[in-house]
Amino acid sequence: MFRSHTNGELSLKNLNEEVTLSGWVQTIRDKGFMIWIDLRDRYGITQLVFDQDRSTAELMENAKKLGREFVIQVTGKVIERVSKNPNIPTGEIEILVENLTVLNESQLPPFTIEDETDGGEELRMKYRYLDIRRNPVKDKLIFRHKMAQKVRNYLSDNGFIEVETPVLIKSTPEGARDFVVPSRMNPGQFYALPQSPQTFKQLLMVGGMDKYFQIVKCFRDEDLRADRQPEFTQIDCEMAFVEQEDVMNVFEGMTKTLLKDITGQEFGDFPRMTFADAMQKYGNDKPDIRFGMEFVELNDLVKGKDFKIFDEAELVVGINVDSIRAGGFEYSRKQIDELIEWVKRPQIGATGMVWVKHQYDDSFTSSVNKFYNEVDLRKIGNKFGSNVGNLMFIMSGPANKVRAQLSALRMEIANRHGLRDGNVFAPLWVVDFPLLEFDEESGRYHAMHHPFTSPKPEDIHLLETDPGKARANAYDMVLNGNEIGGGSIRIFDKDLQSKMFDLLGFSKEEAEAQFGFLMNAFKYGAPPHGGLAFGFDRLVAILDGNEVIRDYIAFPKNNSGRDVMIDAPSSIADEQLDELELKLNLKS
Repeated sequence: MFRSHTNGELSLKNLNEEVTLSGWVQTIRDKGFMIWIDLRDRYGITQLVFDQDRSTAELMENAKKLGREFVIQVTGKVIERVSKNPNIPTGEIEILVENLTVLNESQLPPFTIEDETDGGEELRMKYRYLDIRRNPVKDKLIFRHKMAQKVRNYLSDNGFIEVETPVLIKSTPEGARDFVVPSRMNPGQFYALPQSPQTFKQLLMVGGMDKYFQIVKCFRDEDLRADRQPEFTQIDCEMAFVEQEDVMNVFEGMTKTLLKDITGQEFGDFPRMTFADAMQKYGNDKPDIRFGMEFVELNDLVKGKDFKIFDEAELVVGINVDSIRAGGFEYSRKQIDELIEWVKRPQIGATGMVWVKHQYDDSFTSSVNKFYNEVDLRKIGNKFGSNVGNLMFIMSGPANKVRAQLSALRMEIANRHGLRDGNVFAPLWVVDFPLLEFDEESGRYHAMHHPFTSPKPEDIHLLETDPGKARANAYDMVLNGNEIGGGSIRIFDKDLQSKMFDLLGFSKEEAEAQFGFLMNAFKYGAPPHGGLAFGFDRLVAILDGNEVIRDYIAFPKNNSGRDVMIDAPSSIADEQLDELELKLNLKS
């Protein structure tokens, strides 16, 4: 028996018991006549003590040979600590060691394995197995496990069946780039790794599995960022004989359950916002509604004043920064200029920004006093609903472009002033997305979600006359400014699905080659169905008060899509290339 107890469970109730513990040496404090060692496992830390008055000389000598991260086993008696540590569960006791066994020695680790480490991110990713020993990472992985269990329990209790779908599938042209896998047995042909199990879960609905779910790995070969990895996990779900409300109610219920477990609070019905309103009020389709700063459009007030930048703009729009909401923060001219330079960065792309200040004597001033007098500025302030101390930032340009720029500014200001508290949760649904978006470069429509999304029933007729105006029977769940889940009611009629492929520019031959199996299945009685998929990594991070998903994944990739621990991706042997008949293609 390597251990009778873990390192996080002993207390005063175990006094005088003989126990056996195993774990890693966290720290060593050697006073010569007495040695204290913190022994760590994933459950906690227990202090060990070696005392020259109570321990043998051999035991004391062996204890002095220990190093950090040695794996050891000890037996001894539970005694009361003289100097107690109230910060850990085992802080009232220690183990007077009677026997010590070194199970494995360790080299000095490349960084300190403590909550506050001296290891940089790249170094810790290279030695991820060491990083996982640290509480901040370990606790995140345990939190992820608990969330997965709660999801499985909720869905199982609501009649869902977990079904595994294939990992080696067929590449399709829609969506992000596929990761492809060459087939040795079928030379020159390739599998793709799934971006989602979309078509398979629809086939499960045809098969009569009317409530399906899967916590599943998905793969997308796209550029990375803090909340994106090349391989990620979805809570993938589908339901038959449902309409939009049915799907939204089930998964709103699941999210409320998770939020209650974490916060202890009851959440009411999630607010709903149309895509059009989200874009008009916040400039993006996943707005963070925990703070104000809704967009205010000013075309009717600011044009015709000989200020060319506003007069020639399609849209003039701004936000109001309330000094009270921003923690009493007051902007200096230097800080305003810094924000103006910030929006001019290539990532944002603005040419400039106008500001208007509601001063404490209730007068107004601005960066465009030459064109707008006190009366004009007061009208602008009134449109914003401003109070003394408020600062308004105004941008102008093409409508879609300027909304995106102002949205970025709004989020930057919120981040700077701590308005995005990770312990405050504000969920909402965004609905009524456009079904299609027109791509000028390719000269054709693309599906806003995917080709299997149904138009809203009342908009189906628009597919013949004005497809760009058709709305999707789709819905996204947004939490704290992040899309955590999205789904739609699917097309289940083969003729409507064929019409959608036509609009997306597929020839009959291409549609048959890519999706003939699905169209064929629809001939055999496909039920009305719809579903939703949550990004599980992102959901877990946000529920834990963070937005960076990397620490919630056991072995993540870096921003270049590399696993620096195992050095992947890597080249493969010539013999493998020969077997796959890829060698000539790669050399050319």
